[in-house]
Amino acid sequence: MISATVTSVPRIGPNRELKKALEGYWNDSTSARELATTATRLHNQYTDALVAAGCDSFPTLGRSYYDQILDLCSIFDVLPERVQNIPSHPNDGLPADIDRYFATARGTAEVAASAMTKWFDTNYHYIVPELSRDTVFKVGYEYLADIREQGVRNPGLRPVLIGPVTFLALSKSIDGSDLFDLLPELTQAYARLISRLARTEGVDYVQLDEPILVTDFDRFNLVRETYTTLAEHANLVVATYFGCANRAIEALSGTGVKGFIADLVTSPSELPAWTGEEFLLAGVVDGRNVWRTDLHQALKLLRSLAARGPVGVSTSCSLLHVPYSLENEQLDEHLRSRLAFGAEKIAEVATLAQALKEGTDLPALETATDATATRSTLGRNRTPLERRRQAQEDLGLPPLPTTTIGSFPQTPEIRRARAQLVRGEITADAYDARMLAEIEDVIARQEALGLDVLVHGEPERNDMVQYFSEQLEGYHATSNGWVQSYGSRCVRPPILFGDVSRPAPMTVRWYEAAQKLTDKPVKGMLTGPVTMLAWSFVRNDQPLAVTADQVAEALREEILDLEKAGARIIQVDEPAIRELLPLRKQDHAEYLEWAVGSFRLATAGVKDSTQIHTHMCYSSFNELIDTVIDLDADVTSIEAARNGMGVLAALKQSGFHLGVGPGVWDIHSPRVPSQQEVDDLVSAAVNNVDPALLWINPDCGLKTRKWPEVEASLKVLVTAARNARAALV
Repeated sequence: MISATVTSVPRIGPNRELKKALEGYWNDSTSARELATTATRLHNQYTDALVAAGCDSFPTLGRSYYDQILDLCSIFDVLPERVQNIPSHPNDGLPADIDRYFATARGTAEVAASAMTKWFDTNYHYIVPELSRDTVFKVGYEYLADIREQGVRNPGLRPVLIGPVTFLALSKSIDGSDLFDLLPELTQAYARLISRLARTEGVDYVQLDEPILVTDFDRFNLVRETYTTLAEHANLVVATYFGCANRAIEALSGTGVKGFIADLVTSPSELPAWTGEEFLLAGVVDGRNVWRTDLHQALKLLRSLAARGPVGVSTSCSLLHVPYSLENEQLDEHLRSRLAFGAEKIAEVATLAQALKEGTDLPALETATDATATRSTLGRNRTPLERRRQAQEDLGLPPLPTTTIGSFPQTPEIRRARAQLVRGEITADAYDARMLAEIEDVIARQEALGLDVLVHGEPERNDMVQYFSEQLEGYHATSNGWVQSYGSRCVRPPILFGDVSRPAPMTVRWYEAAQKLTDKPVKGMLTGPVTMLAWSFVRNDQPLAVTADQVAEALREEILDLEKAGARIIQVDEPAIRELLPLRKQDHAEYLEWAVGSFRLATAGVKDSTQIHTHMCYSSFNELIDTVIDLDADVTSIEAARNGMGVLAALKQSGFHLGVGPGVWDIHSPRVPSQQEVDDLVSAAVNNVDPALLWINPDCGLKTRKWPEVEASLKVLVTAARNARAALV
């Protein structure tokens, strides 16, 4: 059996090497061979680190270039029909379908990208497969070449694939069919693939990840049938994470599966209902947060489990959710002593495995608790909506007002100035002057485009969470704590380690600079309390609800200062509110009570005449319409274009009565949408939502886009709004 391992490994590189290679390939400055070589080198480096630490099984994703779900679409030849005319790539180290693969993820000038959404309740994203009752699963074996090469180099390699049940559960049916009707055929495709993997040199086990089994998924009869078949073809390890593994273990015990990986961090009070017939890799080291493991308590749990059967040690989930290493971080020593990034978590796994094997004891780590922490008592309710609408009429906005979500392109010049400031090559005054010049340019461009509500463009912000964390007490911003969000997109989550407060205004001067340049309203722009938590590594010594309220109080102070400075529209973004929703419905109410409450705490102090906006993206919000209503924002903009306006039917059915801006331009693709595409999306919105409530905006911020495509796409958006206004008249 396996004694020490991690559930899965990151792919982006400690210094974002794969990101740079990917973006170089996309803009033709990096060759296909260089991209393939970079991916292989990064994987081998991580495997070497596991070997050096004393682990005895090494997970591999092969050379994964974007996302594991998309990898399976490629392996099984089920990339969307619309990309099939893109030619195969020459055999120079990359898969033959690599350009179709990237077109599915990013789109091209001719074809739209597939939908992208959150990976369970994390800040990672996956590309949603598009399947139908006519889908046929083939098996491409190019993936095996990578595994074979790596297995020869490091025997003990363990290929990792998303399991068939989770793959289907997370896919989109493009014809309304029940995708689980495809499970028997998909199971046979998996059987062919894992059978070949099992015969690959250096491979002892194949890992199939089935995180869907910790949710409210209820088709466990299909799970048992599927794995009884698959277990005949390879030594299988089934991994679940982000929740209690009990139902999965119960369903899979006795099917022939050799072992389980169970997350014992997310639900510490729910120990695995495991009989010892299969081996258990106990996920006692947290793969999602950056705090050190209490080794004494973890070892105590491991020994109690070992009395029931064969036990090894693992992380609770993939290490792609945490930064690579503490080695190059500049940290207060007290804070450093509390932290563990990827490299340190590998060491913890190895230490625990050795202690479990040899019967040695380990010193306990100190853990902090705060049983007296309480929630804020400030008011969380605004006056009734109709009264606010009357007070906001003097904004003078036209029907179907146009706006953007907040950020505009972070140009090379902006990034260069920020880097020069960090290195001390320019003064803070010189940096501010460059940012003010950028704001002046952004306002002028928006005026020329004819947008109705403007933004300052956020040139001064490195990231929508990090920027605020650097100005709030209780946060630490890392210098190299990068994790992958999607594709080549990386984020650097700050560490929320203490009580949060706001020493001084954070955004007011930038808002004032922008508003002086125009007679049109400029939005104040903030990141909401739930997103500030979701995209940070948050202290685990007090309830999240208490920490959320501390952030909300700091934001409330900032909102009131913006209002005093003249801001009539203030946007408080909450793209992550769906992300943190617990995976089981029984836990939803408690979460939504504090999540909604913290947003309302932040926004409830303003006058009726101040219009509060919020923004949400990266998730399906059909099931959260009631939550959007409970937030009580005057206007909510929602990602909708990439999902074909699927949220509109839910809005109509719910009798939605707040302002709403379903996105009409998918900004995650470099393509410029046609006028007809956007006209059709706006028309669909008008037909499902009261036009008096409707705003016209992109899906998300424009930080990652380039100016030519931004201006071309916004011209299309503004024209679509004008066309729709004319039709209304």
